[in-house]
Amino acid sequence: MSEKLLYGAAYYAEYMPQDRLEQDMDLLSGAGFDLIRVAESAWSTWEPRDGQFDFSLLLRVLDAAHAHGISVIVGTPTYAIPPWLAKKYPDILSDTHAGPCRYGPRQNFDLTHPGYRFHAERIIRKLAQAVCAHPAVIGWQLDNETKPYDTCSPRAQALFRDWLRERFGTVEALNEEMGLAYWSNSIADWDELPDVRGTINASLGAEYQAFQRRLVTEFLLWQRSILDEYKRPDQFVTHNFDYEWRGYSFGLQPEVDQFAAAQAVDIAGCDIYHPSESGLTGAEIAFGGAMAYALKKAPYLVLETQAQGNLGWLPYPGQLRLQALAHIACGAQGVEYWHWHSIHNAVESYWKGVLSHDMAPGETYREAARIGRELAALSPHLAGMRKKNRAAVMVSTRSQTGLRWFPTCGPSQQPDKNYSDYLRWLCDSLYRLNVEYDVISDGERDFSGYDLVVLPCLYSAPEDLLRTIDSYVQKGGHILATFRTAFADEHLKIYHDAQPHMLTECLGLTYDRFTKPEPGTRLTPRIGISLADAAVTDWMELLRPTSATSLCNYAHPAWSGVPAVTLNDYGAGRAAYLGCCFSPAGLDALLEDLLPQLGVEVGPARFPLIVKRGTAPDGREIIFWLNFSGSVLPVSVPHPAGTFLPEGGAIAADEPFTLPPWGAAVLAEA
Repeated sequence: MSEKLLYGAAYYAEYMPQDRLEQDMDLLSGAGFDLIRVAESAWSTWEPRDGQFDFSLLLRVLDAAHAHGISVIVGTPTYAIPPWLAKKYPDILSDTHAGPCRYGPRQNFDLTHPGYRFHAERIIRKLAQAVCAHPAVIGWQLDNETKPYDTCSPRAQALFRDWLRERFGTVEALNEEMGLAYWSNSIADWDELPDVRGTINASLGAEYQAFQRRLVTEFLLWQRSILDEYKRPDQFVTHNFDYEWRGYSFGLQPEVDQFAAAQAVDIAGCDIYHPSESGLTGAEIAFGGAMAYALKKAPYLVLETQAQGNLGWLPYPGQLRLQALAHIACGAQGVEYWHWHSIHNAVESYWKGVLSHDMAPGETYREAARIGRELAALSPHLAGMRKKNRAAVMVSTRSQTGLRWFPTCGPSQQPDKNYSDYLRWLCDSLYRLNVEYDVISDGERDFSGYDLVVLPCLYSAPEDLLRTIDSYVQKGGHILATFRTAFADEHLKIYHDAQPHMLTECLGLTYDRFTKPEPGTRLTPRIGISLADAAVTDWMELLRPTSATSLCNYAHPAWSGVPAVTLNDYGAGRAAYLGCCFSPAGLDALLEDLLPQLGVEVGPARFPLIVKRGTAPDGREIIFWLNFSGSVLPVSVPHPAGTFLPEGGAIAADEPFTLPPWGAAVLAEA
């Protein structure tokens, strides 16, 4: 991996309306861009006909980049198949829960299809043979935002049946574990396993989704094994992991176990898109960055983010710089825009790049160039910066699946919120309070490095994880758990004893009733806690404390006085429980009071001033101040003496200063 901060854009010569390679390379290098990503979208360019390969354009790009001092990440072009491949194998297109795919969109094929695997391997090998020795190539990207594409082909379901047989051994064990006796779904032979698309059994359905996630891990490891035969030892391998999509990057990706899939890469990569203009908060940058850092517990690459981007994302003056520094503050080793030039046809024509459709260097280009110069000057100080946080947020794709099967709504209602909403509810509150957090997976079993572990809707939890959580608190740790935690096992079978399963002593409570709050339901806090806005939404559990103290009760026509939020001393530690969802403002106010009781100090800074910290390779603390507002922001929070980077201006300890609208400052302690 490069020992400097990388800055660049995705570059697609094959999309250009005319040959302007030299002009583009001059503009790229002139803007301080030292990285481009190429090739991942162009299978039909590199192999226009079955078995006919032409990498001449790609080699011209590599030569021109190298001549301009620009490094290159080469992507394997396997996420969008050419028309001749779809014609050759009509069954290559994925058959999904929604029915068969048609040719046209990307990522519309069956990952398990032997014809796809044969041709994908062939193009990877031909590409690697053509370019791996080129001095411009510093790394490889596996595929692109890989998913299972909901493949439900007979082939995929046969593999699923084999996977179940390997895991459970007998149909009797499968029937018992999945509860298939319900509605007479039990099978007497493995060949009787029905098409999963019709199942009403959440355990079996969730198991298929876990199998689909496993396909992604296997696929990326397979690609990595091919590349390992060709890549140079100095070249890294990455992948651009993405997030649940809400028109922008929002939450935990439900279709990929990113912690498992990251085994295939040397350095994690991610694609982070977010609202901009007056909607820019930085929360998506913080959440996506924490996820990406977690995958290898190390700095990562932002392989795609917006320059101008989607309609409504045109950055205000200063926002492009603020966004870049926010990525670096979260632990990114590099920032790369998608993409260099705006496209002149097809579905993403209005997803604008660094250059607009006129291909001329405009204001976005000029601001990008200013950022390029600044990052080059910051690079000696910030390259390799590490993050060490005392709080961790646990994420769980199994729980995410569980809440998709059983959302927080009645049987006649459409779900309007899912797991990621509640995950972001907590993460965004920590962000607004300037409590930096790591992300950990539900496969983690050592929490000793953290003062606080946050458990958002840990609906699906195996007993060994629950024992670990219980022991962690007994030994002096702290947890903050929410409603719907410890309700079902790893196969979504609901535990049949007191809820929350195995955590009743740790949390000091139990419950057996829950409902949807009626309009007007609010929280009534105990004396000393101020909740200006605490409207209860979505879900409420009627808690029965055994040893826990109630911090908030419900104000409700029938359930007034029933505990809703509790705190319990347990062994040497403490455990807090949120039995309902309530307004973000109410959560901020509650956590401001509660977090210090859970081992996490909350400083004076609040959103829109965001403060992030890291440790430079030389051991100095690096502090980032980020102003996510359109107003001049006075900064009068405690800080050490040091120098502003990169210009080197000195500042005394705790000396106040100001940030301009959408401004940012970086301090290295003395």
